[in-house]
Parts: sequence; structure tokens; C-alpha cells
Amino acid sequence: MRKISKSILLLSVFGILLVDAKARIHLVGKNLNCIKGDTVKSNPVDPLHPNYIAAPMQEWEKKFAAFQFKVYKKDGHTLPYRIHQLENPERGKKYPLVLFFHGAGERGLDNRKQFLRFTTIPFWDKYPCYVLAPQCPPVVTGKPEEGSVWVQTSFGANEHSMKQQPTWSMQLAMDLLDKIMDNKHIDHTRIYVTGLSMGGFATWEILQREGGKFAAAVPVCGGADLAYAPKLINIPIWVFHGDADATVPVKRSRDEVAAITAAGGHPKYTELPGIGHGAWAETYPRVEVWDWLFSQQKK
Repeated sequence: MRKISKSILLLSVFGILLVDAKARIHLVGKNLNCIKGDTVKSNPVDPLHPNYIAAPMQEWEKKFAAFQFKVYKKDGHTLPYRIHQLENPERGKKYPLVLFFHGAGERGLDNRKQFLRFTTIPFWDKYPCYVLAPQCPPVVTGKPEEGSVWVQTSFGANEHSMKQQPTWSMQLAMDLLDKIMDNKHIDHTRIYVTGLSMGGFATWEILQREGGKFAAAVPVCGGADLAYAPKLINIPIWVFHGDADATVPVKRSRDEVAAITAAGGHPKYTELPGIGHGAWAETYPRVEVWDWLFSQQKK
């Protein structure tokens, strides 16, 4: 009888321990799920607060470390952007502004990658200025591409016609520029624009839509709508393109330069021999490019 009672007692204790173990496993599982869920929620890509622990600062972005992280929101859309502002502008003095458009490979929401191929010297040290660099959002599976490009066209085509309405990302970039230009320290006679690849197309398009705002432009391996060439004859433009570009045909820049020249303009054109789709690496490090750009002023 005692043996039976002892066996029953042991089974009861084992059962209690088993239930307690299952409960602990369930509780740990819940906690792990909570931790996992909290991690996902607390570490999304944040265009305002970069996570340099999860994604350490890269060498190419160090020169832009002082650029502020901002977002511009309008009509239900969000456009990340970085801006270099003067800490102590002289009272009564106005300064130039440079608008930079990145390429298709730098799209995103991290507010960092837009500088990946902006292989520039830090011209803002030599020429105190404001620098504005919006970031085009990425392609989202199952959604129209319209918002994930500065310009809605095939970048490998030999020509294109500008759409009546800009993409919403381009529209927000134009609206953002207007907002930044409200700063009393910005010189409206010295607004410059440059961009590479998809951003080269954006440079041409913003000139076609709002050319009156700009004192000069440097489009790099982009393409324009030739029909708008006569509108650009009074804007100083320095065009760069590699003659071995297999992504954006060099014909795009050759044709636009020829069209502007035929209409009475005087664009500068540098065709880079043996260079493929990477003309930016041969353009932005050149001191003479920035010296030329900052010497331009609207009359």
C-alpha cells in the first residue's frame, strides 16, 4: 500500500514539474516573440534617426556626416532628404544652394544611400552654401513604379517625351526646393542643380519644368526631351557623359547638347573616352566643375 502511495506521489510531482516546464517554455516563447516583435518595431528604417549600430557609417558617407536628416511630407507622401545648412550665416549675406539628384541605385528610405555615388569633393568647404539632397523612394512590389523614379521613362531609350505631370517624388522635390528657398539666407540668383544617371534625367526635367529658378546645371549621364531645348538656351549647362555608357546611351547627351546649340544656346560638353555608366566618378571630383558652377549667377 505504501509502495502504491509513493508511486502516486511521485507521478503527481512529475506531473506538476511537467506542467510547470511547459508553462515556462510557453512563457519564454511569448517573451521571445515579444522581443522579436519589439525589435522589428523599434528598428525599422528611420529616415530621421540613422541606426549606425545596425548599419555602420561607410567611408563614402563620412564627408556628409554633418548633413541634417529631414523628411518632407505632402499629399500622403514622404520624401526623405538631407541638407547642409550654414551654422552661422553672416547677417545680411546670402548664399548659394546646390540641389543634388541621385541615381536609381540609391533609392530608399534610409536617407543615407543617396550619397553613395556622389563622389564629390566637399565643395561646401570652399564655397559656403546650402546643399539639398532628396532621396527617391524604392520600388514596392505590387505597386506602380510612378513614385519610385524621378522621371518616368526608360533610361536606356534613345529619346523620350516629358510627361505632362511629374512623378510624385519629383513634384515633392520641386515643392521642397521652394520651401528651402524661403530661407532668407539663400541667394535666389545662385540656385544650382546636378544629378547622375536617373538624377541626370531629373536635372534635365527640373530645368524643363522650372528652368527660371536655376543659375546653372551639371547633368551627368542623363537624358532630356529635345522639344524643350529652346527653353534652356539661357541657362549655363555643363554636360558630362561617358562614350562607352551601355546603360544610358551617350546619344542622349550628344543630341541634347546639339539641340540647345542649334536653338542658340552655348552648353559645355565633356565626353569621357572609355568611360561607361560611371561618369560621375570622373566629374564630381574635379575642382574646375565646382569653380565653374559657383561662378554662375542669374542676371
